[in-house]
Amino acid sequence: IFDRLVEQAAARGLLDSTYSIDSTHVEAIQHNDAASWNYDPTAEEYYYGFGCTIVSTGAKIPIAAEFTQAKQADQETAMRVTRDALAVDTPVWMLGDSAYDILDWHDHLLAAGVVPIAPYNPRNTDDPKDIEYRVEDRIEEHSEDVQLKQSILDETYNHRTGVERTNDAVKDCGLGHVRARGHVHARTEVFVALCLRVVIAITNYERGNEPGCEKL
Repeated sequence: IFDRLVEQAAARGLLDSTYSIDSTHVEAIQHNDAASWNYDPTAEEYYYGFGCTIVSTGAKIPIAAEFTQAKQADQETAMRVTRDALAVDTPVWMLGDSAYDILDWHDHLLAAGVVPIAPYNPRNTDDPKDIEYRVEDRIEEHSEDVQLKQSILDETYNHRTGVERTNDAVKDCGLGHVRARGHVHARTEVFVALCLRVVIAITNYERGNEPGCEKL
């Protein structure tokens, strides 16, 4: 159902040329034995629940997502959600924080004709590169004809806050605190919230409201 709603949003031209990917925490009731205690580095605190990785675009529209055991998604999940997002449409840019400083992620996007922008993370190296974004190194290594200005990368990366606004909007639809018990039921509740957010975006479009308007 979620995939079908995203197709409807795309058919109405509600997506734009910039996708952003991020993970958020999903709190669960204490009686949900399938949940676990996780650490949220953004809030710098522990929470009991799950996680959700979301790709968003347009006016706070989630277009691909995966329910996870913890907030921080692993590389396999990041790649799967990215592939799901590209199956909807091909953007110009794909933005992620330093957690997405993943070589396979960058190379997959570049091969698809998408420019990935994620801050370079010099972890686990004694000889860090003099770059701000991993894509600078990937393009220099694989292409002699393409150049990206630092100012363009910075300006585009500033749009990544859009996925955080999407996360907040989906939490207003019920993502923030799931009351269902068990992993399967909790996952279903999360995707109901995602569906509701897409329905709101489509409904506002059909009513002629301004993009991002929350009237329903």
